[in-house]
Amino acid sequence: MKKTISFRTNFHEELIDITTLVDDVVSRYGGESEICCLYALGATAAIMIQENWDPNIRIDVIECLREIIPKGKWRHDRIDGNGDSHIKAGLVGPSEIVPVENGKLLLSTWQNIFFCEFDGPRKRRDVIITLL
Repeated sequence: MKKTISFRTNFHEELIDITTLVDDVVSRYGGESEICCLYALGATAAIMIQENWDPNIRIDVIECLREIIPKGKWRHDRIDGNGDSHIKAGLVGPSEIVPVENGKLLLSTWQNIFFCEFDGPRKRRDVIITLL
């Protein structure tokens, strides 16, 4: 089974908690599934499983990536100015796999699923959810 969730992003770079959106799909359609595959559409977006309790982690992740992958020094910037966005998305990666049991995501107490926006804001971003 495959479903797409869509949402808007509000900032140039941000981590958006999409756990509830994914969990709704898994609860509705994943009763027999054992695996939830998530894939971010877009070459400047990624998916990350990260701590959910401290909101500073989101800021720390973005600041860390900004420090190691600064804006404005990449060959691709000559084309459209977002070379750093592509590199960040490539390093974090476009996908994650989460085990499923009895229609529930098997995330630990401190884990949530985050969509990583590296080239926003965007009116629409899509994540494909495939349940196996």
